[in-house]
Amino acid sequence: MPIHDLNHVNIKANRELLARVRDFYVDIIGLREGWRPDVPVPGFWLYAGDKPVLHLMEAADSGEMAAPTGEPGHVDHIAFTCTGVDAFSKHLETCRTPYCRRDFPEFDTVQLVVKDPTGMDVELNFSS
Repeated sequence: MPIHDLNHVNIKANRELLARVRDFYVDIIGLREGWRPDVPVPGFWLYAGDKPVLHLMEAADSGEMAAPTGEPGHVDHIAFTCTGVDAFSKHLETCRTPYCRRDFPEFDTVQLVVKDPTGMDVELNFSS
């Protein structure tokens, strides 16, 4: 019963924050909104290629997962494998999205790290 791949990550937030999260992952990160089954909770599925890697689900507006407080959550970060580090860096700068660049020559990897609207780190990994 081996594990082969990460299926998806789910982020749960109130309606206002969820819309900002969706926009961030579509407009800044480059995922695309796609088909989602008819489920009783509003939300979105965001795709990398033909795989729905990020599920967004609306939480009650009772403060659950409200605006970021700076406190770490249970999920530290999510990571995507990407191509075109220079073009992506320019895209982040054009979108005025702060990022941190980390070079790991021993792994032939460059990472760009940004924060999503919930305060979670998003790691973008590029082969150097």
